[in-house]
Amino acid sequence: MLRRVHRERVIALSGPRALLMQAAHPLAVAGLLAHSSALDEPYDRLARTAQVMHAIWFGTRAEANEAARRVRAMHRKVRGRLRQPVGRYPAGTEYRADDPELLMWVLFTLVDSGLVVYRTYVGELSRDDEAAYWKDYRTVGRLFGLRADEMPRTLADLDDYRRSMLEGDTLVVTDWARERARAIVLDPPVPLAARPLVETANFVTIALLPDRIREQYGFSPVPPAFVRKALVRAGGEYVKRAVLPLLPARVRLAPV
Repeated sequence: MLRRVHRERVIALSGPRALLMQAAHPLAVAGLLAHSSALDEPYDRLARTAQVMHAIWFGTRAEANEAARRVRAMHRKVRGRLRQPVGRYPAGTEYRADDPELLMWVLFTLVDSGLVVYRTYVGELSRDDEAAYWKDYRTVGRLFGLRADEMPRTLADLDDYRRSMLEGDTLVVTDWARERARAIVLDPPVPLAARPLVETANFVTIALLPDRIREQYGFSPVPPAFVRKALVRAGGEYVKRAVLPLLPARVRLAPV
């Protein structure tokens, strides 16, 4: 099921949404995004992350295991303490990149973003489809170091996790995320001719963010959120009905 979803090229739109959601967790943004010198070359780092995920999604078992092993080794080296209080986390709170809480949040953002973009631009998914997708992602979670009991067991449990995270007090968009993460995700170094595509992708990314996270990032209120969402929904229906069915497989699907 994971391969069925991620072979669609349009699912690439889920990446920016997932990154902005990850950066809304104060410990995740410190431990996974804002910690290392790799920020001097963020796009190289993102490219490496994409290669790792591609190996896990579509590679052989050996390739997936090796890619995940390298990530786990890197995570074990990343740890520190918050310099300033953020939300419910006081200054001095310890963070580490292999913390199960942070790994689970990152895993959830990938799952949730993949489902949201697929439903918007490709087609509907049944509850059984979504359950199979989450079952596949539990395997991904195990590869990154999560134990089975550190992840929601069923799709209903995942729904409970979503509500607790999006409605609780864990997520707080920091000043760093509001400035640096936004710039990294929404303003990549592309040729001028590609800027219209980037701006279109940004419009979609902002519209598909959970309301609370979008508000904390302080995105422009123009157009209003409900107008932005309506435009993206209408565009998604057009893509599903009039564009994707006419695209040849070599254009629509990833070459895997």
